[in-house]
Amino acid sequence: MISEEILILHTNDMHSHLEHWPRVRRFIFNKKRQAARQGMESFIFDIGDAIDRQHPLTEASFGQANIKLMNDIGYHAVTVGNNELLGLNHDQLNHLYDDANFPVVLANIIDAQTQSIPKWAFKYQILETAGHQKIAVFGLTAPFIRTLPLLDWLPEAVDKAIENLLPELQAQADSIILLSHLGLPTDRHIAETFPEIQLILGAHTHHLLPKGELIGQTMLAAAGRYGDHVGTVKLTLTNGRVTEMHARTYATADMAELPEDAEEIENYQLRGEKKLQAKQIATLPETYHADMFSGEPRLIDLGLDSVQNMMQTDVAMLSTGLFSGDLPAGVVTADDLHQILPHAVHPMRTRLVGHELERLIKEITKTQVFLKNYQIRGMGFRGHQAFGDVVWRGLAIDDNNQIWINGALLDQYRYYTVGSLDHYLFIPFFPTLEIAGENELNYAYVLREVVAQYLTEHFN
Repeated sequence: MISEEILILHTNDMHSHLEHWPRVRRFIFNKKRQAARQGMESFIFDIGDAIDRQHPLTEASFGQANIKLMNDIGYHAVTVGNNELLGLNHDQLNHLYDDANFPVVLANIIDAQTQSIPKWAFKYQILETAGHQKIAVFGLTAPFIRTLPLLDWLPEAVDKAIENLLPELQAQADSIILLSHLGLPTDRHIAETFPEIQLILGAHTHHLLPKGELIGQTMLAAAGRYGDHVGTVKLTLTNGRVTEMHARTYATADMAELPEDAEEIENYQLRGEKKLQAKQIATLPETYHADMFSGEPRLIDLGLDSVQNMMQTDVAMLSTGLFSGDLPAGVVTADDLHQILPHAVHPMRTRLVGHELERLIKEITKTQVFLKNYQIRGMGFRGHQAFGDVVWRGLAIDDNNQIWINGALLDQYRYYTVGSLDHYLFIPFFPTLEIAGENELNYAYVLREVVAQYLTEHFN
């Protein structure tokens, strides 16, 4: 009889929170050593969204600096999240893992340019224990049908991908582990539908399962978000079968912190800022103010001009909370724009008939008091500001509540184009955009890159 105890260590949804990295890395190293002393083999996995361009080092390297840090851990396999797939353009992602010393597993994404699995990925890996028992590890990511094709990635439905792959995995391995960047509800569905999968390591919805969650014979495990926790699962494999599983998470705040950690963390920040400061964008003759009432010129107007210019629209709308600081007079660098616009939001062009545009305006007016101080979380937004005020370019409302578009009264039956952001489509406050709008999303750029392009064209 062959019986082995295996230690699984897993991370997920780090989102470039490198302030936790020294402790996370040290914890994993210590757990590996402890397991080895106890005669246990260790396998280490990451479940996606390891990168986030909110961090200057990630922004400056398009995530490649993160991959070099991950190389130190010795991951046996990782999968990707929406931040890797949607936060980088197609070419940037194709080079993200150039220097990785670990495999990327991803079984439900096809590269539209090659009509095959991405060149940087494998559908699965077969890991063999010291006792020659085999574990199949495959990865799945959230199949965003609306946005992934914009970057030439074609998602496959989750159930179909699993159904197609399971026979191949079962023919080669004794047990199966899924690295799932799909979210907890989907993980539960998979556990109920595919009992052939013994362990699902989860991510995407930032859920924390301190002791795992057992559904039938399938264990779900997840370690929250931002590196706040690291997860472990102890498995007993007996003659190719999982006979025991125990999941646990460890809070990073409880892990030992060494004096040199602060210097390492600061160095990540400074390295990124230095690289971004070397990229000069334009020279501004005067300061652009984020505060609507600090005088002219206003930063929101610069943002509106940038979006309207790129998307070629009749009008444009943005919210003041996007801008986290002023843009000073003088040389503007990529670091300046990254600091004031850290968000992963993209320009959008919406076509609306006049009476639907009027309804959108009413939705904004009705929610404006609430949204002014509403703290935005997620949906591409990065930062701690409130939503703020919605400001228009090319649209005005007079004292009689009449709507004017570029000096002419709104025509209820004419079509108009609106330049804005995908962020407004995804938040639940402006349903007209989704219900009535013909929306064209541009995922080749994030907002700060749109502003950078405008500055280069108009201030050089």
